[in-house]
Amino acid sequence: MPVVNVGFQVLPKVPDGDTYPVVDKAIEVVQKSGVKHEVGAMETVMEGDLDLLLDIVKKAQEACIKAGATEVMTHIKIHYRPEGVTIDEKLAKYRK
Repeated sequence: MPVVNVGFQVLPKVPDGDTYPVVDKAIEVVQKSGVKHEVGAMETVMEGDLDLLLDIVKKAQEACIKAGATEVMTHIKIHYRPEGVTIDEKLAKYRK
């Protein structure tokens, strides 16, 4: 399976309306996974095997529920190319 990029955003519904601590728990799941990733203001982008990355998204949703969310809406984007695609190739020109 080629390297793909998966971008995702969790939108947890929490009783007190303070979503940041719950989103932080989702980001912790990504950080602990060891996959290459970039946290942005609106989404987190990961790089790797598609099945692994989708499993991380599922675990991030579960982490939101464990952190007090009553439900979670998740937006997912997948960039697939048969020969693979990396975060670095997309962002290199902006990092010079």
